[in-house]
Amino acid sequence: MRRSVLSFAAAAALALSGFAVATPASAHSAPATAHHVSTARACALPTQRNVMACSALQVTSGPTVAANTTKTAGKPVTPAATPSGLGPSDLQSAYALPSSTAGSGRTVAIVDAYDDPSAESDLAVYRSQYGLTACTTANGCFKKVGQTGSTTSLPRGNSGWAEEISLDLDMVSAACPQCHILLVEATSATMTNLGTAVNTAVSLGAKYVSNSYGGSESTSDSTYDSSYFNHPGVAITVSSGDNGYGVEYPAASKYVTAVGGTSLTKASNTRGWTETVWSGAGSGCSSYDAKPTWQTDSGCAKRTVADVSAVADPNTGVAVYDTYAAGSGWMVFGGTSVSSPLIASVYALAGTPSSGSTPASFPYAHTSALNDVASGSNGTCSVTYLCTATSGYDGPSGLGTPNGVSAFTG
Repeated sequence: MRRSVLSFAAAAALALSGFAVATPASAHSAPATAHHVSTARACALPTQRNVMACSALQVTSGPTVAANTTKTAGKPVTPAATPSGLGPSDLQSAYALPSSTAGSGRTVAIVDAYDDPSAESDLAVYRSQYGLTACTTANGCFKKVGQTGSTTSLPRGNSGWAEEISLDLDMVSAACPQCHILLVEATSATMTNLGTAVNTAVSLGAKYVSNSYGGSESTSDSTYDSSYFNHPGVAITVSSGDNGYGVEYPAASKYVTAVGGTSLTKASNTRGWTETVWSGAGSGCSSYDAKPTWQTDSGCAKRTVADVSAVADPNTGVAVYDTYAAGSGWMVFGGTSVSSPLIASVYALAGTPSSGSTPASFPYAHTSALNDVASGSNGTCSVTYLCTATSGYDGPSGLGTPNGVSAFTG
């Protein structure tokens, strides 16, 4: 029910209500369905301002072209089959991430809306499949709380956001197997509730907080910035969006690391991988957020999205295990919901940010420690680098993708 019919219905509802999501007309209407696979949004598009949608795209049909070691690679997706899509060893190899002992004991927080009752049990299956150590409530590695920090008062379940939650938990596990995981579930997908969940994550000690959601920019953004995202010394990552050229909030916040998306495939080069801009990655100029001092590109008077990037193309998607409600077991996902928790985990691997720092600025001081993404586009725009990859900084891929963790220290 969350497929193209739902997307059309949501668009029609927006048109009838007079509300428009802030996505330029030049943005791709369905970038994730291009080339090889068909996808469905895990979360319905919002129909009012200051309500967020998750950025997870489930592959529903077509061949998965992601390079991996499973026998199902390159074949049609089969629900509940053995994993297809990129797994932990692929992601660790592609981004030159350190050994499995790195990040031990550091807590990555995942902020999402609604409850996934199967989150812990599904996470156990993912980690067991790939030979990762168990991450459970019992051993102190995993913790799930509501937006105020309660372990018993949780929101109602939601199938779409449960898929997002499973994706987030699996990506933290893939990139930083020794990290602890804190899942904070907001009561609903309003920015106020999600922002409250961010504050709770920080108050519970997380130094790395991933947010895989976004919505239209609004005049309230400066208030949200100061209320929810101004946490010096905490690395907060946010998905740039899955609608092609155009800016979403909270990726536009000057206090967060806005994470764009790439297509990631194996190659016979020295790195062993190659990346291009994913056509669905969000980018562009914020309408409201001031430009941070560490961002110096000339095409935007205000905040430019994105800062860095990682894999997000569903055609080179990742393996995810989810069984709640509509979840069918092993699935393949793309979207910038993949890249945000990956980058939050890279920050965790890099070490605790210095007190009072702005971790979003760290990559700008270490550009040589990133893989430059210099080809691909996410739409058309008047200032070319904001929608088309180029050598050095560009909107869709930011400064590039991780090449180890040194670009994320400071």
